[in-house]
Amino acid sequence: MAQQENIRNIAIIAHVDHGKTTLVDEMLKQGGIYRENQEVVDRVMDSGDLERERGITILAKNTAVHYKNYKINIVDTPGHADFSGEVERILKMVNGVLLLVDAAEGPMPQTRFVLQKALELGHKVIVVVNKIDRPDARIDEVVDEVLELLLDLDATDEQFESPTLFCSARQGVASYGPHEEGTDLTPLFETIVNYIPAPQGDPEGPLQVLVSSLDYNDYVGRIGIGRIERGTIHQNQEVDICDYHDPDHLEKGKVVALYTFDGLAKVPVQQASAGEIVAFSGMSDLTIGRTICAPDHPEPLSFVKISEPTIEMTFSVNDSPFAGREGKYVTSRNLRDRLEKELLKDVSLRVTEQSNDAFNVAGRGEMHLSILIETMRREGYEFAVSTPHVLTRTIDGKLCEPIERMVADVPESAMGAVIEKMGQRKGDLVSMTPLGSRYRLEFLVPSRGLFGYRNEFLTDTRGEGIMSSVLDSYAPMKGEIDRRSTGSLVAFETGETTAYGLGNVQDRGVLFVNPGTPVYAGMVVGACNRNEDMAVNVCKKKQLTNMRAAGSDDAIRLSPPRVFSLEQCLEYLADDELLEVTPKSLRIRKRILDHAARMRQVMKNR
Repeated sequence: MAQQENIRNIAIIAHVDHGKTTLVDEMLKQGGIYRENQEVVDRVMDSGDLERERGITILAKNTAVHYKNYKINIVDTPGHADFSGEVERILKMVNGVLLLVDAAEGPMPQTRFVLQKALELGHKVIVVVNKIDRPDARIDEVVDEVLELLLDLDATDEQFESPTLFCSARQGVASYGPHEEGTDLTPLFETIVNYIPAPQGDPEGPLQVLVSSLDYNDYVGRIGIGRIERGTIHQNQEVDICDYHDPDHLEKGKVVALYTFDGLAKVPVQQASAGEIVAFSGMSDLTIGRTICAPDHPEPLSFVKISEPTIEMTFSVNDSPFAGREGKYVTSRNLRDRLEKELLKDVSLRVTEQSNDAFNVAGRGEMHLSILIETMRREGYEFAVSTPHVLTRTIDGKLCEPIERMVADVPESAMGAVIEKMGQRKGDLVSMTPLGSRYRLEFLVPSRGLFGYRNEFLTDTRGEGIMSSVLDSYAPMKGEIDRRSTGSLVAFETGETTAYGLGNVQDRGVLFVNPGTPVYAGMVVGACNRNEDMAVNVCKKKQLTNMRAAGSDDAIRLSPPRVFSLEQCLEYLADDELLEVTPKSLRIRKRILDHAARMRQVMKNR
């Protein structure tokens, strides 16, 4: 068991793709976690399939490395703002943070969000400028930008004078100066050991452990993870569970299994003392923010309430003509059980039952909910989802909506188009900073103004733009925002698409389907050129007669269809459309499938 003064607890803060998981990889390798001949995968902390495919961290994870006789507990935090529910509570477990910044991109909005939380908790900060080997690195400017950010966030004098290191995580080297050659990560380990304080807490006092994170295992149920603030915890110990935000809550529990982290593994231990980060199981209704205390000493620790969700979607049972063909779990009971299971480990999710067949699911952003949809789809679930809607609040008698701080790095040639589109979406330009031949634009824009914008943004910047956003505040509603300027091409009958049918339709818009695709009446098969929906017959077959006109047998040339990813489907959806999600397919469809009934509804709405 590590002595308290030899423990260091740190979290790594970084924007998406600034290299924090790669840095943890190298720290694990140089921290002696692997055998010399052990085969090692890249980005080992991104253990989920989705995390590997997208190159982003979704769940915060714990690991530990050894340097000399010190044990360094590391928490790898998500960089994407939609998973910031993970971040806020993780910071309660640590005494200091590594602020990792890309040497070319500099601090980004997500970095700002998490750093602000860390500074509020009084954590010490070590600035690490990563990717200094990039050809477009702007090391001196980026260091200045970090200092400006610390000033902006009201850092204390000590936090403002944080040590700065320069490293290349991919090469596994760090140095104290931007132009020094590094050989390994020793400067980083030395700075962590000397600058980050050892955890405080009396090992002899009554037990206190704040549950800061949850894991779930089908065999042992919920696993709580947290730092021991005071006392010593033993396996099979009886404990009291209390809650800071609910003073009346007090129940008994028992620590059935106890683990500490070592490398990538959880190591079973008999006991652990103040300062150590531990995982424990045996209590069924553990939730984040609860405190595990010694019996007869119920003293709950204060805890930041998790920020509320900002957008909501409806998950409902799939009722299309193709329902049940591809999915393994298709009933409302399956859907309810799966969403309840997700609630056990995702604290920033809210689920309310709307009817027997539909559930309102609220989350931190489109990305947060699309990851849940993709995960469920891969597990064999089949269901339908609606368009995302923002969750409003009433503040001082006024209806307010969430406002995002959106930062875009764009080529100079695309600047006008981006500013114009943001204006149409009720966005206000806050700052404009030149970065070489590019510009960094910062907007305050309503969350609903960003729905469906990413595709347009990539088109306007010819794929060269980078955009990211983070929740900034709530402000009074900003009026109507037009989401989509085109209508949909809707299949008129059920059947299989034919080249002949698609050839007749392709002049009217962009197609989403190939010949030979099964479709049903009411399914969206393309985007219409006009600002209205159009019913089309894509299953039409060529009549075989013995009469032929000149040129009637010319080969039909079809343009390749546009294939949407899950996020692009959600962005495309109109208010009267649903997305049918199955393990094999994504189909956009109208809520009302029958053409005549749909037309009656359109007339009624007018």
